[in-house]
Amino acid sequence: MLINRKEVKQIANLAKLSVSENEIDTIMTSLNSVVEMINHINESDTESVKPMANPMDAVQRFRIDDVTETSNKETLLNMATESDEDYYLVPTVVE
Repeated sequence: MLINRKEVKQIANLAKLSVSENEIDTIMTSLNSVVEMINHINESDTESVKPMANPMDAVQRFRIDDVTETSNKETLLNMATESDEDYYLVPTVVE
């Protein structure tokens, strides 16, 4: 299943993108190469491949969940350039 010009326009419309007629062919070629790659992957025989969650064979060992750190709130607030009660004051980034 290859993607045609009409589908590229529909995808662009759904994504709220403005696409010129010149760009449609380039996008169509790129999307079709992705579709072909996915089709190639789908054709791969994975019957003998064991499902896995992680390619590493490392075992995650559990540890005892002990509290190892005390609250450094006061120390950290004292290091802040500006603070108000329990909050850090930072410059406005978004207006």
